[in-house]
Amino acid sequence: MTSETEEWVSKTAKKKQMDELQDLGMALTKLSNETLKKIGLPEDLHQAIKDYKKITSNSATKRQAQYIGRLMRDIDPTPIREYLAKLSVDNQAHNAFLQRVEQMRTRLIEHDDALTQFIAQYPHADVSALRTLVRNARKEQAENKPPKNFRALYQELKNTMQTPDTPNDEIETET
Repeated sequence: MTSETEEWVSKTAKKKQMDELQDLGMALTKLSNETLKKIGLPEDLHQAIKDYKKITSNSATKRQAQYIGRLMRDIDPTPIREYLAKLSVDNQAHNAFLQRVEQMRTRLIEHDDALTQFIAQYPHADVSALRTLVRNARKEQAENKPPKNFRALYQELKNTMQTPDTPNDEIETET
């Protein structure tokens, strides 16, 4: 008999919990080994995840996924969920930053006064390199050439905009 302090859980609810833990384990298989080390997983779970990544047979991956799910039942999943949520937020923030860089590149190529505004916001920027890259990127687009300077402009903007002592505010331009 079960003790009075334990709550009765249906078989369906238990299966749902196990499936959620297995899904959480599968999310871990998508991470790099360095990231997995940062989470601080038990050694057997860490090894099971590394083994899963090596398996090529479909039926074997299914068995390994079930094994990972089984190992997940023995640990507290809360820290793992929190770490994965943090990774997701960090990734979203990084993607938003890259989109701002891309939008800035587009503005610089389309508007002459955008460079002046950019330099006002990022005074440490290499002005002559940016002017040259913008001019060459415009020329490449006009002549339908490969986007060598277009890409170089993106990298220069990315390096300039991610300098820690600069604000993340966007520059508004007149269109």
